[in-house]
Parts: sequence; C-alpha cells; structure tokens
Amino acid sequence: MEIKQVTVVGSGLMGSGIAQVIATSGFPVRIFDSFPEALEKGRRGIEKSLSRMLKAGRIKEENVKEIMSRISFHSGMEEAVKGSELIIEAVPEVPELKEKVFQSLEKLSGPEAILATNTSNIRITEIASKLSRPERLVGMHFFNPPVMMKLVEVIKGEKTSETNFQAVFDFSKKIGKDPIKVFKDTAGFVVNRISAPESLYFILLLENKVDTPEAIDAFARSQALPMGPYELMDYVGIDTVLHSLEYYRSTLSEDYGKAEIPGKMVKENRLGIKTGEGFYKWQDGKAQIPKANPSTKVELMDVFALEINEAVKLIEDGVATPVDIEKGFCLGMNRPFGPISVAKGLSNREVKGKLDQLHEKYGVDVFKPARSIEEGKMKEAIDGNLKVPQERKESPVETDGDLLKVVRKGKVVRIQLNNGRNNLLNTKVLDELDHTIDKLWSDREVFVIVIAGNGNVFSAGAELTQFIPDSLEFMEHSRKGERIFRKLSEIPKIVIAEMKGYVLGGGFELSLNCDIRVSHGDCVIGFPETTIGLLPGWSGSQKLAKLIGMSRAAYLILTGERFTGEIAKEYGLVSRLYGKEELETKTMEFAQELSEKVSPIAASLSKKLIYKGSEVPMDIGLEMESIAMGNIYNSKDFMEGISAFVQKRKPEYKFQ
Repeated sequence: MEIKQVTVVGSGLMGSGIAQVIATSGFPVRIFDSFPEALEKGRRGIEKSLSRMLKAGRIKEENVKEIMSRISFHSGMEEAVKGSELIIEAVPEVPELKEKVFQSLEKLSGPEAILATNTSNIRITEIASKLSRPERLVGMHFFNPPVMMKLVEVIKGEKTSETNFQAVFDFSKKIGKDPIKVFKDTAGFVVNRISAPESLYFILLLENKVDTPEAIDAFARSQALPMGPYELMDYVGIDTVLHSLEYYRSTLSEDYGKAEIPGKMVKENRLGIKTGEGFYKWQDGKAQIPKANPSTKVELMDVFALEINEAVKLIEDGVATPVDIEKGFCLGMNRPFGPISVAKGLSNREVKGKLDQLHEKYGVDVFKPARSIEEGKMKEAIDGNLKVPQERKESPVETDGDLLKVVRKGKVVRIQLNNGRNNLLNTKVLDELDHTIDKLWSDREVFVIVIAGNGNVFSAGAELTQFIPDSLEFMEHSRKGERIFRKLSEIPKIVIAEMKGYVLGGGFELSLNCDIRVSHGDCVIGFPETTIGLLPGWSGSQKLAKLIGMSRAAYLILTGERFTGEIAKEYGLVSRLYGKEELETKTMEFAQELSEKVSPIAASLSKKLIYKGSEVPMDIGLEMESIAMGNIYNSKDFMEGISAFVQKRKPEYKFQ
C-alpha cells in the first residue's frame, strides 16, 4: 500500500514536530488533539520552527506557506483519520493512555491503515495486546527534536505484519530520515536500551557518594560530550527518568529499582527544567551548574563497557544488526562513534574485566558481562558472526548497509565503496576490502578489477570520528591501510580506479595504489591531511612522489591544495578523462576491453616488474625482467596470444 495521507495523534512537541517533518517532505498530514488549546499551541510551535528555519536559510518564504498548507488541525478523531494510510500516535508515555487511543483508532480508521506508535520505551507487543488486529501496529520511534534528528527506530512487535513493518521503514526514508530496523520487541528498543544501564550507573555514583554531579558532568564535558549525565536528566525530566527506570525494572531487571534518588526528587517536585530545579537550578532554559574540576573518580571506560555490554545483549537476542546498532546509537545520541566501534578497539579481556569490577562494586546484575563477553566471543558478536536466533530467521536480511558492493561482469569485477554519501573509509570498510581482495586473488576467471564509489563520490577520505584508543593503535591503523592498499598493486590483476566527485585523503591513497586511474575533468582530488593536523598515512607520502615526482608531491601534500581531474591528467596521475555522466559506462567498457585483449599472465608479471623494479637497482630489475620472460615463454596464454595474432582473431586467454 502506498502511503499518501498521514494523521498524527497528539499535538505536543513530538506530534507537531513529526507532522512538520512529514509536511516538509511533501505529504499532507492531519494533526488530531482532543484539546483545542493544545492544537493551537502545536500550530504556533510549527510556525515558530519554520520561522527559525527560514532565518537560518534552510527553507524559503514560499516553502513556509507550502508546508503549512499541507497541515490541517482537527479536534475530531474520526474526521482526522478518515482516508489516512498511516496513523502515528504521539501521546504521553503512559501505557494505558496509548492502549485507549489505539482501541479508538482501530474502530475509526480504515481496515488497511497502518497504526504506528512513537513510544520511546514501551514494548509494541504490550500496546498492541488490546487490539483485535495487533498485526497492524508498528513502532515508529522518532527522536527529539524530530525536525533535527535523523534517526527513526522502526520496531516489529511479536505480531506486527512484515508488510507494515517494511512500509513504515520505507516511508521513514521518504521523509528524509535514516531508519534502523528493530526485529525483536524489547523495552527501550536500541538506543534507550543501551543507555539504560548508564542511567542506573550515574545515579548509583551519587548514592554511593563517589563524587558530585557537577564534577562528574565536568568530566563528561571534558570528554567532548555536549551534556553531562545529570544535566541531561534534568533536561529530559526527572519524572521521565523515573518512569523509564520503573518500566525497565518491570520488564528487564529488578536492578533498575535500586536507584532511589529519582523517586525522592519527584516527590520533592524537583523535575529539572520543567520545574526550574532538579540536580541543578534552571534559569532561562539553562542549567546553573556550579564550577567544578572534572572528576578523577570515574572513568570513560566504565561507560564504554556498559554500552558495549548492552549492545552485545541486543545482538545475542536478535534485536538488531551490529551495523544498525552502531548507526542508531550514533544518530540517536549525537555521538561520533558507538559501542560497536569502541569494542573493535578493545579486547574481550579489557571489557570483561571492567564489567566484573562494576558488578562487584555495585552488586548490580545488569552490569554482569553478557554471555558472549563471558565466553570470550565479543568480537564474533560485534562482527555479526554469532549464530542467528531462530526467531530472527523470519526477518529479511538487511542488505542496504553493506559497505562494499561487488558485481561481476564477465572477466571484470566492480568493487563499489558504499559507506554513506561520501564513501568514507573506516576499519570495517578496510576489512571488507581486504577480504574481497583475498577472495579475488586466485580467481582465474577475473582479469580486471574496477574500484569505484557508489553515488557521485569516489571517497572523501578516512572516517575521522572512528574511535581509536591510543597512539599505538593509530599507528597500527595506518599500517593496516598501507598493507591492504598495497595488495592492489600486488594482486595479479589489472586494477582501475574510477575517480569521481571527491577523491580526498585516504580515498586518494586508495586510487594511487591502483594500476590505472580514470576520471572526469572536474573531479576534486587532494590531500587535506596537513590542514587538519595529520599527514597522508596510508602510503600517500610515498606513492605520490613516485608517480609525479618529489617536487610536485611535496607541494600538494604540504599545502593541502586540491586539484581537478584535468590537472591530474596533465600530471600523469590520470590516464583517461571521460564525461561525468558517461564515466561509469566508459570505465566498464575500458575494463572489458582490457580483459579481452591483454594476457592476464603478462599483466601480472608486468605489474611485478614495474612496482618491484622501481625499488631495486637497474641491474637487478633487468635480471628480474629476463626471468619473467623465461617464465612466460612456457605459458599457454603466450602461445594463444601468438596464435591469435597470426590468425588475426581475438585471443581467448585462460590465465594459464
């Protein structure tokens, strides 16, 4: 079913924000609220939000009128839901209220309409339990503020239909969001579930008098977090924190009931920003935090270990894939890296040791290591190599998130980087590239490899937000990239780099390790590393000088200056220029041509002579060349090449 008309139930901050997002994306949307004053407040909120976007230059004056024309406000539920294919509930986080709303929606909406709940914690199955057709209900958890936050968690309840689950996921993309799939219904879903043990941890720190809120918040801000944990709790609302902990106590673990401070604060009406006082006093929307030195009594590793632990539990239970867990946490928490990335830089022993310490110190079973960590299988879990639970097998495998797309056409294999709009290079991309190169190395049916970028960009470089724990690991990260890229110049195939859009930093280094580079004229190429305090660390400082000379290489690296594909052609870096629109077609035609006319054995030996010969004295290089000639003389491909030449036909090489 195609979604054309949407209804949002509830005109509060979340409901009005969700409606604004949908209308901005071109869909008509109705907002229902039984309180007229709430509807009017929702309208004013949307108008203010659009006004801010207009002042910021994100939209134009005519866009404001168009967006508002797509939104209608209704105090009658029946007229609000009539004809809507998707109805999104955004009422307060009270299970009984949500159940009552959906019972009304089920009666008044069309029988095929999809019902969605914006709950942030409550299990979808629980809300759907009172419906006669629970398969209609899907979780659609937007993050606050929905106008700004890209993440939507799409949650499948125990009885949610696959069709509705996929329809809501697809619609989330249509309205400009970056959704993740939550295959198994659990309290808190992904982001809030991972954050739950942290909330408990930070409250227990105060109850055990480890340090003051202001000192611990100062420590958090010193680690580049936008807010400390207590300022964030005040901002969210202490009553909301308490309700979440109580819900987790009833659904996940009794341990969440051990946090006593939030209950006392609620009784004293110290709810944070809502009442003007919580952990801190609030004035004009800002927390008045006493000055304090960052705490030396807490460690960032405590938080990392708890996040990793909960992420591993989600993977073990088949709740979501490691890729979606990482993406969801980064987008939902505005963090540059998530628990999966952090876990890749740590050993199982380190994480288990920290969790054992926390469990022993606070006597909380939630802090105990997950099964996989206890068994030393953390890496298998975060790499997605655990056995898939039976209940997960019914869910479709998500393939859109693959970081490489590998397509074979005849004797040519095309490897496309597929990591976001800019195809950034991180450890996962490098690992997949390494694995793919190894698989192709001895494949005698492949003669030519094309390295390209998905979309309009080859690669804008390394993913600088990736978590790397120390200088030793950073050095090994550099060595890893060098070794993997070097394989491209050593693999017994012709490797072509299809350079387009941005080819910067690590992306440029990747192209330098290919045998042949093709591009379009206005491709943007360069090494910006020195302008951000780095240097080309994946072979760029060595490869560029060998290809275009020391003087030009020094200038380009030391200035960080960018240059075009046309200039790269003048430098000899690029061998062929094609039009931007025809680049992929022409590159594949060129690769196909080489796969048919060039002997793969001759190409393989020639590569070795070119690259290895440049590293040794001339006499040794010439000796290597003579030996190669002797080896090639006995090959079947040499005889086929001579026969084809004499008979004036195309050769049929076999890599023999």
